[in-house]
Amino acid sequence: MTRRRIAIAGSSGSIGTQTIEVVQAEPQNYVVTALAVGSSSEAVIEQAKALQPEVVVVTNPSLISSVAAALPGVTVTSQLTDIVDVADVVINGVVGFAGLSVTLETLRAGKILGLANKESLIAAGPLVQPLRSTPGAELVPVDSEHCAIHQCLRSSNNTDQEVSRLLLTASGGPFRGRSTDSLKNVTVAEALSHPTWKMGPKITIDSSTLMNKGLEVIEAHELFRVSFDNIDVVVHPQSVVHSMVEFTDGSTIAQLSMPDMRLPIGYAMGYPHRIGTPFGKIDWASLSTLTFETPDKATFPCLELAYAAGRAGGTAPAALSGANEVVVEAFLQGRIMWADIAAVNGAVMDSFAVTTPTTVDDILLADKQGRELAMMELSQ
Repeated sequence: MTRRRIAIAGSSGSIGTQTIEVVQAEPQNYVVTALAVGSSSEAVIEQAKALQPEVVVVTNPSLISSVAAALPGVTVTSQLTDIVDVADVVINGVVGFAGLSVTLETLRAGKILGLANKESLIAAGPLVQPLRSTPGAELVPVDSEHCAIHQCLRSSNNTDQEVSRLLLTASGGPFRGRSTDSLKNVTVAEALSHPTWKMGPKITIDSSTLMNKGLEVIEAHELFRVSFDNIDVVVHPQSVVHSMVEFTDGSTIAQLSMPDMRLPIGYAMGYPHRIGTPFGKIDWASLSTLTFETPDKATFPCLELAYAAGRAGGTAPAALSGANEVVVEAFLQGRIMWADIAAVNGAVMDSFAVTTPTTVDDILLADKQGRELAMMELSQ
């Protein structure tokens, strides 16, 4: 395989730093040609000095001059999509709706997109879908669950006719098995203490509320074009079975590995081939128990909120995604209680007027309205 050029959007975050680890494990096959961050200038300078990329993007324009001075010979810009031009594969690890431009531009350019930014697809699915047919474009999910489904579907010659159900597994987060009453006064530190995955704060809080799993249901619908009625969530605390596909003949195909995000990152980087480094390899001698249970939708209502937004379609997922970012940030700042996350998101969706988006501006407006409605709820 020709040495592939890798661009990393969100290189200072969890997905970005682990992408670098995968590249460094196989330098004969991969090279980082572009790095992009928001305001993490010191981190990206350190990364660039080690990796020698062609392009570095810092979207905060006030930091451009200092980064450029520290990296002579490197093109430094504030335009996030500049990373696409120098890449064969773009890993989009940007957190939140800000990653949409990278998603659209990578597909438009006919390149491989390793997508870890679930919000851009969830919010802008109607705009992303047509670009997936661009010659050369390939959307490979980096979320462990969707990557697992992507791998399982390769066992079918006709997914439109042979797939019965998608089964997304969920660890259950740090509060699995807890009652509603016991969660009234949980702290930010408790919510950030995920039992199996090391992730950024926003995604970790979403895991604690099961909002992440609800958003992943919407994402699975967009990625694989399967009805919401045929997408189920199964709680699997060990996080070894990353998701499953049930076929019409009764067969269920699952993808198993130890929890390690470098595996799905490497899968996207090498697609349609597999990398040679066994991230997540299972020690079968020590793996003794795999358990599964039904999610507690009453205690974790964000899951049903996401299903409802997905079924409503149009701009509803964009509004929910935007509102949830605002509400989670309020919780992380200590301004609201954990239980308020679902309550505020629910109030926003009750008052939001769903429309059909046709442009990026429509999506941006829905995202903005969701955020504004959330801020109004928080101010009351």
